[in-house]
Amino acid sequence: MTSTTTFTEGSFTRTPKFEQNLDRLAEVAVRAGLGIAPGQELVLSATLDAIPLVRRITEHAYKAGATVVTALYTDEKSALLRFRYAPDASFDAAPSWLYDGMAQAYRSGAARLAITGNDPSLLSNEDPEKASRLNRATSKAYRPAMELITRHEINWTIVACATPAWAAAVFPGLAQDEALARLWDAIFAASRADRPDPVAAWKEHDTNLHARAAWLNEKRFSALHFRGPGTDLRVGLADDHLWLGGGTTAGNGRYCIPNMPTEEVFTTPHKDRVEGQVTSTKPLSYSGTMIEEISVRFQAGRIVEAHAARGEQVLQRMIETDEGARQLGEVSLVPHSSPIAASGLLFMNTLFDENAACHIALGQAYSTCLKDGDKLIQEQLASRGANSSLIHVDWMIGSNRIDVNGISAAGGSEPVMRAGEWV
Repeated sequence: MTSTTTFTEGSFTRTPKFEQNLDRLAEVAVRAGLGIAPGQELVLSATLDAIPLVRRITEHAYKAGATVVTALYTDEKSALLRFRYAPDASFDAAPSWLYDGMAQAYRSGAARLAITGNDPSLLSNEDPEKASRLNRATSKAYRPAMELITRHEINWTIVACATPAWAAAVFPGLAQDEALARLWDAIFAASRADRPDPVAAWKEHDTNLHARAAWLNEKRFSALHFRGPGTDLRVGLADDHLWLGGGTTAGNGRYCIPNMPTEEVFTTPHKDRVEGQVTSTKPLSYSGTMIEEISVRFQAGRIVEAHAARGEQVLQRMIETDEGARQLGEVSLVPHSSPIAASGLLFMNTLFDENAACHIALGQAYSTCLKDGDKLIQEQLASRGANSSLIHVDWMIGSNRIDVNGISAAGGSEPVMRAGEWV
């Protein structure tokens, strides 16, 4: 569906070219990202700013045979009102009925599509203790649904929508309409929506990521060693770990590409075999707050010391969420020459920034990154080294100054990346 006229919504002019790219983004999200099946329901989550994209996605989902598309919206201004006026007890509460309903929808066969585009500094002026409590309560309520997602029992994907607040954070020196246009262009490029045939472009990219993951699986490294400024980190890999990249076949048999964009290959670390010091190379937007210059020290798999130049209180609250929040659930390799890094932009959004640099994630591991992991119960996953937590927070540790070596079971070392690039 492509408009043939130019019209303005607010101060942002939506040209025919923009409408074409927006429609392609929606199409690629449904066809390449989600892989929705005829007769399948779809649960969408988005902010109010994403309504135009939600409508395009809904159109393509119905064209692909979806039976019911349900959109769940959040309003960031209403979220701030909670901090202004809600009683203290509100920050230990979450609408369990809503998250229980989402989990039931997934158990009944629904697919999940999330649209990201939140204000990266929404809660930067709010009480970090209240923000931490609210995040913990929400994570607990959402866990039954999240477990179905992290175990890849359903087909799911995440795409992005440019919003005024996000655009202002990425392009602080530009007028709102220009910043919004620039951010949309960056999203279209990173998501391959500006290609003549974006679905074909994604299939080719998906094949390349699978080839990289296959090479790492053949190597069977027992650990990765990251070295660079402020970083000397050895990440042991889980027993029977598997490297993944690009798309995957979910437990319901549907093939999906969970993140759009994605430039990473990733696996599950061993939660008890991480040692050393690591420093972040990009800021982390977490729970509406920017955390900058993170520096942590691991011992026997756990963070024993953590600092940040900005947002340290939020960082400390995050790693205190539960027992597994101080341990790793993911390690990912991304070349510094990835299109997102090459753009030169700091997106202040994990979906993008994690695909510009190698990264690690604190918290919940993906069971699909273990051999037969989808068939294992929690105790069996833990015995192989997979972490369990209410959170899964990615933060970036790669750059063109970081080297990565693969360590064999016998202790031999082999170059994997030099100056942020594959050897």
